[in-house]
Amino acid sequence: MDDPQEFARRVFASQPFSQFIGAQLASAGPGTAELRLPIVDHLKQQHGFVHGGVLSYLADNAITFAGGLALGGNALTSEYKINYLKPAVGALLIARAQAKAAGKRQAVCQCEVFAVKDGVETLCALAQGTVVSAA
Repeated sequence: MDDPQEFARRVFASQPFSQFIGAQLASAGPGTAELRLPIVDHLKQQHGFVHGGVLSYLADNAITFAGGLALGGNALTSEYKINYLKPAVGALLIARAQAKAAGKRQAVCQCEVFAVKDGVETLCALAQGTVVSAA
């Protein structure tokens, strides 16, 4: 993998679900990734907050990108855990992930998910997961 950002962009563009919900790969580098998702009504639950499954998708995908780039290629999430901290409201979600430790076959990553309202980022979820090489 010569250019991690270009590799990540190709992989992201090939994900039908990410395209379907309108997610964007904002940045990617060795062991890091940032995903963004505009908050629209069809992503909300009955109380008007972003559905937990949407936050979970962002955390999982950001963790997998960060871990995969730390491992040098295609990867899969082996496991992850998420804590929902506050309701996600606003105009935009941002998931920022980074590999905290990487070996030959697996990487342990953390992700923070923020909701942006009126330009202010509010931490709404924390996740940690293990990513394994798909090769």
